[in-house]
Amino acid sequence: MAIYRFKVSFEDYDDIERDIDIKSNQTFEALHRAIHQSTGYNADLSSSFYVSSDQWIKKEEIAFLPNQRKINNGVATMENSKLSSFIDDPHQKFYYTYNFDRPFDFHVQLVKILLSEEDGKTYPYVSRTQGEAPKMAGNVIISPVTTVVSEDFDFLNELDFQPEDAEELEQLSDMGINTKQEIEEEQEEEEQEEKDEFMDEFSDNDGYDPDDIQKDEY
Repeated sequence: MAIYRFKVSFEDYDDIERDIDIKSNQTFEALHRAIHQSTGYNADLSSSFYVSSDQWIKKEEIAFLPNQRKINNGVATMENSKLSSFIDDPHQKFYYTYNFDRPFDFHVQLVKILLSEEDGKTYPYVSRTQGEAPKMAGNVIISPVTTVVSEDFDFLNELDFQPEDAEELEQLSDMGINTKQEIEEEQEEEEQEEKDEFMDEFSDNDGYDPDDIQKDEY
């Protein structure tokens, strides 16, 4: 019995891969379940494999838990479709969509054909694992994210500031970390000091009259 080795890669995560060995006479459902044995996702959700071109263009569909429209159109089903029936290329590709309620896509490619089974292995068999699959909460896949703080970040509002937090803000101030209000007050003081210095320079001149400045401007 020939053994197919498929490389399964996450479309949105290039560094996450699985190699799965499976018998040529086993079904697409067996491959579907093996993929999610390796990811930890719920396999009992509507999904489909698509025979694909080298450019990952979808062709014939092989479905798991298809909706009524697909059934009426005579879609092939995973449980009744053997892998060997859809492979005519030693590097055959399948585009795989998991969970149509919240789709998540994979690339599945035949990378090797072994001529015989290995003793002691139960197929399908996950022969290689690279990277940890993104976590899921319910039916939602949680991707790794980077938190970015906007330039308009409101320090007090975002921290849900309460009056009793004033003591903590005072401690921040003692450490050299100023609040927005303190910064504005310092700027106002600096502007006033500059204005006072400007007026002092003119007041030192004999015969200085503030009204003369206004006349000159006109």
